[in-house]
Parts: sequence; structure tokens; C-alpha cells
Amino acid sequence: MSNQSLKTAVFAFGAPLVLAAALVSNFAVANPSKAGYDNSDLATAIRIQKVGSVALQGGARKVRDGAEAYTAQCAACHAGGLVGAPKFGDTAAWAPRIGQGFAALLKSVMGGKGAMGAQAGGALSDLEIERALVHLANAGGAKFPEPAAK
Repeated sequence: MSNQSLKTAVFAFGAPLVLAAALVSNFAVANPSKAGYDNSDLATAIRIQKVGSVALQGGARKVRDGAEAYTAQCAACHAGGLVGAPKFGDTAAWAPRIGQGFAALLKSVMGGKGAMGAQAGGALSDLEIERALVHLANAGGAKFPEPAAK
């Protein structure tokens, strides 16, 4: 085999291997941002949001007060301010929201806003959602009365 044939064979098989290795290293999982993987808080919240829920019928359960409903559903994001959620007790973050009034806040919660799904993404009753909202807003400086059972 001649020297020229050897060079051609090495190039014909070696060049594609080097190219493939370069592509793999460029899109490796070690650098997720280059592979199109979004690791932001919003993307994480969207990926882990509930797809559905199971509701068992037949038994009457106690309706939660505001603190219990907040802990059951809202604290997951609002306790730490995940994906832009105003933190529990942060009066500066809550002041402009409270200024819009209870009805506007309730509309955001019931319809969803940002990464928060409709009805706060959970399986609370409307009354429990209202109570959780009052609890959360009052910790941020509001003076809303807790809704009574209808």
C-alpha cells in the first residue's frame, strides 16, 4: 500500500470520527445550555407542574382556613419566591398587588398568572383559594377579611 493510499484511508475514516467527536462535545450534557436545555426557574416550574388531579368523592372533608390552604398549595412557590412569585410577608412586593384590590388578585389566582396555573395549580375549593389569598395578602400588608363559608 502506497503512502498516498494510507493517507487517503486515514483521512477518509479519521475525519468523520473527529467531526463526530467535536459535535458530541459541543452538544454534550455537561453543558446543558448549548444543548437547548433551559434550566431557568420558570422552565423548571413548567416542567414539574401538575398535569391533573384525582378527586375522591363521597366523603366530606373539612374546609381549610387561609393558613392551612396556603401551606397546602401556595407555600411551594410563595415561601421562597420561586419563579417570580411574591414572597410571603414581603410588603414591598405585595404593595402594588394589594393596591389593585382583592377582586383583581382573585382574578389572577383563579385564571392563572405567569408560571402559576389556574386556581393556583391545585385542588383547593374556591373558598379555600380565597382564604389562602387573604392569608398571603394580609401577610404582605393587606387588611382583607377572611371569606366565610357560603
